[in-house]
Amino acid sequence: MGDMAEKNTKKTGFFKGVKSEFKKITWPDKHSTFKQSVAVVAISVVVGVIIAILDFIIQNGVNILTSI
Repeated sequence: MGDMAEKNTKKTGFFKGVKSEFKKITWPDKHSTFKQSVAVVAISVVVGVIIAILDFIIQNGVNILTSI
């Protein structure tokens, strides 16, 4: 029986710790979140385009080499 009470105490202690850590979080404002979201989307598009270009170049290079 004592083991069960100890587990319950550990769980409540854990959740109290989580609650206190969540109070320490400083969330960004809407403007900052919007700017960061736009930056992530823009960088993702740029990286996608770069990968597509490299894929096209490598694919054509392999086709040229295999047709020799």
